[in-house]
Amino acid sequence: MSDTISEAAGGTGPAGTAPAEVGPEVGPEAERPRGPSLSPSRAADFMTCPLLYRFRVIDKLPEQPSQAAAKGTLVHAVLERLFDEPAAGRTPQAARDLVPGQWTRLLAEAPELETMFADDAERATWLEGAGEMLDRYFTLEDPTRLEPHEREMSVHAMLESGLALRGYIDRLDVAPTGEIRIVDYKTGTSPREEYEARALFQMKFYAVALWRSGGTIPRMLQLIYLGNGEIVRYMPDEADLLATERKINALWLAIDRARTSGDWRPRPGRLCSWCSHQDLCPAYGGTPPPLPAEPVPADEPPANQTPAAQPPGEQAPTAGSAGYTAVSPASAAG
Repeated sequence: MSDTISEAAGGTGPAGTAPAEVGPEVGPEAERPRGPSLSPSRAADFMTCPLLYRFRVIDKLPEQPSQAAAKGTLVHAVLERLFDEPAAGRTPQAARDLVPGQWTRLLAEAPELETMFADDAERATWLEGAGEMLDRYFTLEDPTRLEPHEREMSVHAMLESGLALRGYIDRLDVAPTGEIRIVDYKTGTSPREEYEARALFQMKFYAVALWRSGGTIPRMLQLIYLGNGEIVRYMPDEADLLATERKINALWLAIDRARTSGDWRPRPGRLCSWCSHQDLCPAYGGTPPPLPAEPVPADEPPANQTPAAQPPGEQAPTAGSAGYTAVSPASAAG
């Protein structure tokens, strides 16, 4: 497999960066870090609401399956496997043909997903919506001109503070000249300006993890929004990533203080209507369960984990924000 980035699909730019190194703590076979660790999803939970973090990480409360989250999982699975096909075979129909098999696989892993639908007609409409998102993907990129370096890549990195960063990157592209592009698929739409920092923090989190594990600063962070057919791009520098690293460490200190004190305060806001745990939240007259008596491993992923509660269109940067480049479907597909 050649590590090429298609210029028409958003090449990373001129040469000059040393070839990317994949450090020993990056990749699907990497061991899970021991001691305190943090992922972008759990960091987002704590920033949204410390009590939500507690419910998911400490109490490990189950959550009802969400059609939006499940559709995102399905679309991500199809796009990951699309690149198993020879370049010429990566067509819109090939992507749609992958949907039934991937849906069957997801159901085998999580049978409760079937409870999301009242009847066969509702399920068929939902599956067609996933197909429409996949069709939209082909208006944004030409996968026949791409050979990803990694897909659904597990990344681990250890900061000097002792905090381990972990996460999964949807796609990693590496140019022949060594520039790295981190690609994240979003099945929502681009949000309003006040939600820009959240998605940017997630992408910079991944960039810090790659930088600290492999020594190379990614040239580009690219988010592909399949909800409204837009690509946004950001080019980080060392100052960006140092500031993000400081924020990550400060965030972990705040989490550790809450863990030590047992003070997991709710943070009421507009996202509360999307939360599965309102009946246990003091802000809504509920009572959280007692904290577990035994210590909980740091930032363990909870059972039935779902993305942090986010209304459609409020989980990603918007076009026109500082440092971002919006790309129209026509120019992206060029």
